Amino acid sequence: MIGDTGPEAKVTKRSTFGRRKVVPRATIVDSKKHNQAFLLETLGELGFIASPCPAEPASIMETAPDLVVLGISGGDGVEISQILRVLADAEFAGSVLAIGPAHSVLVQAVRQLCNELGLAMLPMLPTPFSVEVLRGRVAGFLAPGAAPSPVVDVAEALKLGWLELWYQHKIDVHSLQPSGAEALVRIRHPAWGVVSPADFIPDSRDLSFRRFSEFVVSRAVEDWHMFVQERGPVEISINLPLAFLKDRPGVLDLCRKLPSHPAFGGLLVEINCDDIIRNGDLVVDIAQQLRFRNLAISVDDVGAEWPELRRLAIFPFVELKVDRQFVTGCAEDRLKQVVCRGIIDLARNYGARVVAKGIETRADFRAAHELGFDQAQGFLFGKPVSSQKFARAPRVAPG
Repeated sequence: MIGDTGPEAKVTKRSTFGRRKVVPRATIVDSKKHNQAFLLETLGELGFIASPCPAEPASIMETAPDLVVLGISGGDGVEISQILRVLADAEFAGSVLAIGPAHSVLVQAVRQLCNELGLAMLPMLPTPFSVEVLRGRVAGFLAPGAAPSPVVDVAEALKLGWLELWYQHKIDVHSLQPSGAEALVRIRHPAWGVVSPADFIPDSRDLSFRRFSEFVVSRAVEDWHMFVQERGPVEISINLPLAFLKDRPGVLDLCRKLPSHPAFGGLLVEINCDDIIRNGDLVVDIAQQLRFRNLAISVDDVGAEWPELRRLAIFPFVELKVDRQFVTGCAEDRLKQVVCRGIIDLARNYGARVVAKGIETRADFRAAHELGFDQAQGFLFGKPVSSQKFARAPRVAPG
């Protein structure tokens, strides 16, 4: 509440170290495992470093939390009381957020005890709640900060296990059914939270380049097995630089890692269109070899240079993904529509499918449908999410 000077008004500010932001930490106390998993994942995506409460409540301060979230819809009131007293004894300088039924006796008890112990408490979050409401409650911890500088060291991230793959749905334009997913790399840094690819993707001269690419392949295969168990088979596409595919031992190792499961339909490897145009004969040769090993090449970020692809003597590619700059806003831009139609016609001539990247509005989706795209990808259908959240996502896209 504005102007309130009581315990519920206090929010610990984020700190910084040099130019790098120190991401807030949240500790989740909830006896219901599905609630705990949801809160861990959601707060992580909002920008927190989230962890469950230690098995021994007295050790809660070992996680160095800025925020303690109490799920009390059916929690153990005695344990919650113990945790609050541990926080008070440790002179906890952060905030407490209680989540539960609005008129619960236990919620009222938590509020009173926080007041007695001098613990800062955010306005309680009544159940059920949306992610946006949760974001509003914790907004004080999430002030924008500068990107990490210098960029995150990839070798360190590989060694310490900070790398993750997140997934974004590809949607069938005609049925609105999910028809695959693109794997996107993220780093979950212990100090700076989720770091964007622009701050860590290595180039082919980086000594960590080979291990980085191997991580992407191995994790995508592991996630595919998880998806099969949770929701059925999913066609996954991964981004690999052309330099990796030039490495024959690396490619052979990739092939050996592919699932032997009967439901596995192959792995898509996305290669930037500019690289394909500059190395046409080499890429064609690689693509011809890979297709017999259950790998296929997708041409990524196809744009105004698309006529150059017609010069290839052989066209062994299964997919063309149109650069988002020609998709976003195409509903109102005739020039973008001309480029999209040219790429779609090229794909039709060779039996390849076409994906519209960067669909963010219903108008652009309708335009993509009318132009003849096969699949669509973009924020209109959801942002990239962690593998665990993707595995639990509905199989039917929003209408």
